[in-house]
Amino acid sequence: MTILGKRIRMERIINRNTGKTVIVPMDHGISVGPIDGLTDMKQAIQSVSEGGANAIVEHKGLVGEGHRGRGKDIGLIVHLSASTSLSPYPNAKTLVCSVEEAIKLGADAVSIHVNLGNGGEKEMLRDFGKVSYETRNWGIPLLAMIYPRGEKITDEYGVQVIKHAARVGDEMGADIVKVSYTGSVETFKEVVKGCTIPVVIAGGPKMNSDREILEMVRGSIDAGGSGVSIGRNVFQHENPTRMVQAISAIVHDGGSVEDALAILS
Repeated sequence: MTILGKRIRMERIINRNTGKTVIVPMDHGISVGPIDGLTDMKQAIQSVSEGGANAIVEHKGLVGEGHRGRGKDIGLIVHLSASTSLSPYPNAKTLVCSVEEAIKLGADAVSIHVNLGNGGEKEMLRDFGKVSYETRNWGIPLLAMIYPRGEKITDEYGVQVIKHAARVGDEMGADIVKVSYTGSVETFKEVVKGCTIPVVIAGGPKMNSDREILEMVRGSIDAGGSGVSIGRNVFQHENPTRMVQAISAIVHDGGSVEDALAILS
């Protein structure tokens, strides 16, 4: 029964026809505070749902604030990890929510953040194992956000460390793994090839142009990626609804960068 439950819930966060997803993470408030685009959660969620986003990511305390009671439906992924930029150890994530609590809040999936290559890695991997076990017991999908980020990492976008990060998510039992884009179709193909579960890309810092964002999305899809989990480059866009539509045109419809840019014009 848990396998059936997970299959049903996966269709709440991944397009059942394309097998791909457009996720908009909105969990930044714990890390950096109430940044632009996330002060009014209802409006933020409304904007990306109207654009056709498959799911959002948020922390447990804002699930009620973000619930709109109207508009287009959207999948809910409750984030289980946290740290703040005020900490002397911002890369050391700790669990702040349980799988059971997330389910009680109405989550369709949960997510966990793990940073590899720093002093807190062993604790984060231990938590990952615990969460992976619980999600299998409950039949709820697990999105693992994994980044090479710490004292031992010299290039957090290098293909060797990114494909290692993706494989960690796979080996630990995640259902989807989120990693940074490596910068080219050829190198990102290596990441996807080494992973048996869907791989989605992070958006990273706010970019300078729409074209830059969309070229990254197109490159990841061409490499065999399964979609995106892009936050600031969506919810801080001047028109988040159209940006989601543009990204979705590439991810779900196979559109070109030029097709997507036309949506934004």
